[in-house]
Amino acid sequence: MTTSLKVEKIMNAAGLQRRRLLQAIPAIASVLVIAPVQASSDVLQLSRTLMGTRTDLTLHGRPQDLPRAAELAWQEMARLEQMMSRFRSSSVVSALNLFAGIRPVAVPEEMMQVLKMAQAVSAVSNGAFDVTVGAYKDWNFDPAHPLLPAPQQLAQQVPLVNYRDLILDRKNGTAFLARRGMRIDLGGIAKLPILKAGMQVLHNAGVENAMINGGGDVMLSGALHGRPWRIGLRDPRAPDSLLGVVALNRGIVAASGDYERCFTCDGRKYHHILNPRNGYPSKGPHGLALVSDSLDDVNGLGAAIMVAGLQAGRQYLAHRAGVDAMIVDTNGAVWLSQGMQQRLS
Repeated sequence: MTTSLKVEKIMNAAGLQRRRLLQAIPAIASVLVIAPVQASSDVLQLSRTLMGTRTDLTLHGRPQDLPRAAELAWQEMARLEQMMSRFRSSSVVSALNLFAGIRPVAVPEEMMQVLKMAQAVSAVSNGAFDVTVGAYKDWNFDPAHPLLPAPQQLAQQVPLVNYRDLILDRKNGTAFLARRGMRIDLGGIAKLPILKAGMQVLHNAGVENAMINGGGDVMLSGALHGRPWRIGLRDPRAPDSLLGVVALNRGIVAASGDYERCFTCDGRKYHHILNPRNGYPSKGPHGLALVSDSLDDVNGLGAAIMVAGLQAGRQYLAHRAGVDAMIVDTNGAVWLSQGMQQRLS
């Protein structure tokens, strides 16, 4: 059976289940949809804004343990966000950008690990993901206050985007941007490590059953009342619909799409995933979802595939046996890896 026929069979068989799940879930700004949880004393659900997006905690365990564990996790994730946010003038990222072309900046070990991941995925994708894409600083994808840079602005910024000019000195614990005007943006690579740090705090506090959803990236552990966590995958062509549901007891679901942060100008849609080579929104797939137990295998990969396209994405995935993928291509066709075909219901 061909892949396209397998996809059609999976979609048809699961259609009713997906419709029922979507009807039960309020719309949220995410490529992912989380099944609703019935209120009970041993389940705690909380939401805060972190990393520029709504972040949800769902914890299951002894009622007396959950509030303190949740607060500790929030504190750790907020600490890392303050370190790695380009929107905070006091962050290490802002210092690194400020001293670009002048001198190296001391960076904490947590941020050094994220920068190493960024360099690795940049090299593997030949720059389809590039952590120095922050040089394209004149965009604003808030539909209420959109900003579209002039072509001349982007042309001036293109030479400032090159991940090879981010110089890391592990021995001395410093990072350096080689040229004035360069800027890093960790928005596409720091979120999952921050969620993982929050999950580790929960485990240290004795909470093994937890889900952290950070606006398209989800970290999962354990179960909910003995059953796997259920994550719905939105259809980026029709965000009010689902393409399927995955059930997990642990791991990561990372999703990217061209409809989340976007605006329309003169009949053309502009979204926030930029092509590092020209500063304009990517023209690759409409959206994708990756499932894995390994953060290193998926972190930054979604943005790289959105830029590089389906065929390049399949090549990246061929070297990551532990990653299952769903990709909705530019023509609307749905491609599923073999593992995702087995997961999706």
